[in-house]
Amino acid sequence: MHKFVRNLLTEWRKLNLPFDDETFVAAVSGGADSVSLAIALNDLKKRKKLNLRFVIAHFNHDLRGEESEKDALFVNDLAEKLGLEFIGGISVDEFQISKKGNLEQNARNARYGFLLETAENLDAYGILTAHTINDQAETFLLNLIRGSGIAGLSGIKSQNSKFKIQNSKLNEKSQIANRKSQIALIRPLLNWAKREETESFCRENEIAFRCDAMNEDLNFNRVRVRKTLLPLLKEFNPKIIETLAKTAGLLNRENEDLTQTEDRRPKTENDFLVLKELQTLSKSMLYEVLREWLKTIRGNLRQLELKHIEAIERLAFSRKSGKIVELPNGDSVLKEGGKLFIKLSKDRTEP
Repeated sequence: MHKFVRNLLTEWRKLNLPFDDETFVAAVSGGADSVSLAIALNDLKKRKKLNLRFVIAHFNHDLRGEESEKDALFVNDLAEKLGLEFIGGISVDEFQISKKGNLEQNARNARYGFLLETAENLDAYGILTAHTINDQAETFLLNLIRGSGIAGLSGIKSQNSKFKIQNSKLNEKSQIANRKSQIALIRPLLNWAKREETESFCRENEIAFRCDAMNEDLNFNRVRVRKTLLPLLKEFNPKIIETLAKTAGLLNRENEDLTQTEDRRPKTENDFLVLKELQTLSKSMLYEVLREWLKTIRGNLRQLELKHIEAIERLAFSRKSGKIVELPNGDSVLKEGGKLFIKLSKDRTEP
């Protein structure tokens, strides 16, 4: 058994995932990470280490014309070669990608909307994505630059047991079609696989992978972090990717402990926060509560920076700060009657 396959099996056990009689949807874009995941899953299935049904799912974002079509055909051919089922989707109708706002986030929402619907229709246990240690390090740096708190710096989780798309239209749809109370979102490569390892594993299996030109476009923040910032940081620490990923993991555990043991946290699922309850919190806890509340009501924390959290803090506790804080995407936070409220813009796009 190849070391890559053995590591995946070890991680499968660590994540306490089922070994028999369940269906998993594996998201495959055609890139080295997701192709390596598909190869390894198929290997484990053939070796009868995993008695599971794996369905390859590919979402055609239709953003790169002919290249997008080639990606879809490649993944279809890969699934056929591996003897796995294939389901493809395209960004039309309910999964159409908005060109307004953050294109990268809009594409992500559409992709995960498709994956969630596919998993529901198949009565699947969960969705498998091929995020790696590199993705964790990049996410940590992006959130650090943005001014995130401990929750943001905790990075990506290896498993989300209650998967939900942060998009009101897609949520509406999924509630109607839902056949399972929970769809798990699982990232079985996140804690151990690096991008260079996924590429090497594909080559050793003599299976090509697709290269997305958008991953070279420096107009995207993540690409600039990957191509410019991380190489610079490697000059200070050759193992910077592993170090950042490990730091995110440590912060994630601390954040979970903090969430479980802190009894004074106001309920962030409400559409308001009581000022008196906020006054009892430490500064760090206050910022975490505000971020969690904003994420719950707005859907995500995209485009929000530390300056916005600080402005809400001033709004909450200063008599001279006025009664409103403007947020990205046309949203705002209001102070009225000893409470904070979020007013969502009617014309908002997914940030």
